[in-house]
Amino acid sequence: MLPATFKLCCGISHQHFRNMTGLKRTAVAAVAYEMRRMKIKDNFLSGTWDSLVQKKKPYAALKVEDERSETKWTFSTEELSYVKQGEDALQKALGILSQDAGWTTEIKTENGDNVMSKILPGIGKVFKLEGVLDATTEHVYHELYEKVDQMSSWNPSIKHLHVLRKIGKDTMVTYEIMGDTAGNIIGRRDFVSVRHCWKEGPCCYLTGIATESKCMPPQKDFVRGETGISCIILHPAGTKNKTRFTWLLSMDLKGWLPKSLINQALSRAQVDFTEHLRRQLSSSSFSISC
Repeated sequence: MLPATFKLCCGISHQHFRNMTGLKRTAVAAVAYEMRRMKIKDNFLSGTWDSLVQKKKPYAALKVEDERSETKWTFSTEELSYVKQGEDALQKALGILSQDAGWTTEIKTENGDNVMSKILPGIGKVFKLEGVLDATTEHVYHELYEKVDQMSSWNPSIKHLHVLRKIGKDTMVTYEIMGDTAGNIIGRRDFVSVRHCWKEGPCCYLTGIATESKCMPPQKDFVRGETGISCIILHPAGTKNKTRFTWLLSMDLKGWLPKSLINQALSRAQVDFTEHLRRQLSSSSFSISC
């Protein structure tokens, strides 16, 4: 019954998916993603995850099959924990983005980017940027996920970023050092995050959330900030070479910084990042290999 229901929910045609409004599309994605998680748990993780955690076997492994590539990955208990963190973050982000009411405009740019904010119980202030990029969805995905360790070369807000660990094709743990801000008001911040990717039809979902890693404990020269939640949604904007870009973001920069300063910096950072991304997309070549 579950596989049949999953196929019914996820078997929506690409054209029909493109024609949906943003809110409906997000709601469908949330249902499809949760069904996929249930199907994977039913088929591959039946009772195994709970037993691994309860027994606390650090070297226990589990083979999980990637349905799209038919590749089998062997994950340790720790790696499964990272995958679950990424999946939970994406589900949480989709739930927030499915809420259409209560958003307040923060910034509107001349090129059409719109930054909005909303205060959520237990989370605080979250920001959402919406815009359109002159590039294919695959091109944007390639820059933001496949080449994530090169992001500091075109985004001045990131001084250094490298991948600490890859878990399969869709999850990774990264370490990031924030670049200098104007007047260096924010100071030196670093972040350790789980990044998770999910593709459904013509759309791509990239999420991130703070985590811990034994190979990158807090550094004495930095304040360890935390990504509360970050989720970028990419989907075709009606034409072949344009992508609708939605970015949900909340962060805790820690330290003594007043919230008003942090909120101002985050909304501005979203606008600046998107502009730097546009320049990178226009200057970089991309082709889909057969």
